[in-house]
Amino acid sequence: MGRSLTPATRIGLSIALATGLYGVSFGALSVAAGLDLWQTMALSLLMFTGGSQFAFVGVLAGGGSGAAAFGAASLLGVRNAVYAVQINRLLRPRGAARLLAAQMTIDESTATAAGQDAPAEQRRGFWVAGLGVFVCWNLFTLVGALVGDVIGDPRRWGLDGAAVAAFVGLLWPRLRGREPVAIAVVCALATALAMPWLPPGVPILVAAAVAAAWGGFARRPAAAGVGA
Repeated sequence: MGRSLTPATRIGLSIALATGLYGVSFGALSVAAGLDLWQTMALSLLMFTGGSQFAFVGVLAGGGSGAAAFGAASLLGVRNAVYAVQINRLLRPRGAARLLAAQMTIDESTATAAGQDAPAEQRRGFWVAGLGVFVCWNLFTLVGALVGDVIGDPRRWGLDGAAVAAFVGLLWPRLRGREPVAIAVVCALATALAMPWLPPGVPILVAAAVAAAWGGFARRPAAAGVGA
């Protein structure tokens, strides 16, 4: 048992539990927005990306149409396509595993995989986090949909902070040089500036665009030097 609990496994399990518990909030909010139990569970089983799910029910709760809710959810889901490129490069899944990996490619599984150095640990972290979050998220979505009014908002218990703390724990070991620290600071500032003006979940796309632009400009001089 001790040998099986590698660092990637421990990280994946802790993130799965922290993120899954917050599914209680989604279940309660979804039912409050007018969706029934089966519709709520279908969102968690099929859409399975927390930001998009919260955006979907948030638009409905605000009186928006189904088309507007779908549009908001799709916008936030774009980031998963970006993650898929990285996961495909890291894991190179084949056959049925490729289809399953596509469903499991979320913030948590991508971060856990990218936070590991060894290929075996990358695979282990991705699958443990992805499958763990899927099981816990759907289980606690059901709990929230059934007894959400009794439990209340999970933020009262600090469960949203637990998920954030898990991500900080993944990020911290990667900040080993001046450039990663600088990128993290600039992306954090971009996110903070975007938050008052953009819908929830979109600021992270802004941060991703800033990081991608930074990487592109950083590689350009190097490429020019090689050609010279």
